[in-house]
Amino acid sequence: MTSARTIRMLILTVSLGAAAAAPGAAAAATPEADAARTDIQKTFGFVPGFLKLVPDLALPGAWTDFKGLVLNPMTALPPKMKDLVGLAVAAQIPCEYCIYAHTEFAKMNGATEAEISEAVAMGALTRKWSTFLNGIQTDEGKFRSEIGQLVTNMKKMMAGGAAPAPAKPMPVTDGKAALKEIEQSFGFAPDFLRRYPQEGLAGAWQEMRDLEMNPTTAIPGKYKSLIGLAVSAQIPCKFCIIADTEFAKLEGANDRELTEAVAMAGMVRHWSTVINGRQADKAAFKKDINRLVAGAKKHMAATQAPAAKSASMPTSMPTSMPTTTAR
Repeated sequence: MTSARTIRMLILTVSLGAAAAAPGAAAAATPEADAARTDIQKTFGFVPGFLKLVPDLALPGAWTDFKGLVLNPMTALPPKMKDLVGLAVAAQIPCEYCIYAHTEFAKMNGATEAEISEAVAMGALTRKWSTFLNGIQTDEGKFRSEIGQLVTNMKKMMAGGAAPAPAKPMPVTDGKAALKEIEQSFGFAPDFLRRYPQEGLAGAWQEMRDLEMNPTTAIPGKYKSLIGLAVSAQIPCKFCIIADTEFAKLEGANDRELTEAVAMAGMVRHWSTVINGRQADKAAFKKDINRLVAGAKKHMAATQAPAAKSASMPTSMPTSMPTTTAR
């Protein structure tokens, strides 16, 4: 028989556990989190609101990752391209906060309206084909085989000096004409393109040809494929991952570039989740982004001015996220 003393101890234990787990029982600030906030203040000149939304236990790691990958100008991917990757991923989540931030950061790093537009369009194109490939229950083994054959054929064309797409692309009028041009471009017509509704194939092929396969777009082919890989990695779409990885390699992408593109996609998903999940104030967020951009431009102008006076001095690389103090 349980004694009254034992019952009281059980009640006390449960009560203490409930109090510790209560929503209002916040953990005390940690030295590591304080150090991270100090570094953020030093880097930006202030602590942006979105970084204040991260719990202390997660902040040191989240900030170190963010600073090392997103802010670092010495990564394999140039700052502008990291932000274009971020924009494409943000656009198809969709995350209004991230879209605004990466658009402004990409512009700060020299992106043109054409590059911004193409990055978003590549995100849309990847989403479109991911939906179709998964929806028709594409056979993975057959798909891998056809992508391998396609890449082999394109390598042969490139080695022979032939362009992977028609030199002077013309509008295709129907599905039959589209299939004929696909066969001329790839050496065969992949199954997933044959299965696309004939009524829409002409337009679907023309968009793919003129945007993704076009060697004269504002964004170089390698980076278009890396954008596609980043978007497909976080959908996730195994078919698009397979294709865009091989296409990026075909265009000269190395393992570091492939890995960074995927990591940037993960980074955008991470911060989109935090910012949306905590219901950040949109006006305040945009104000912080504008302040970051203004500070970065001022810093970049200050560091590049001395270089302009001496041709022997290298110009500073812009960061993919703004800083207000030299690092």
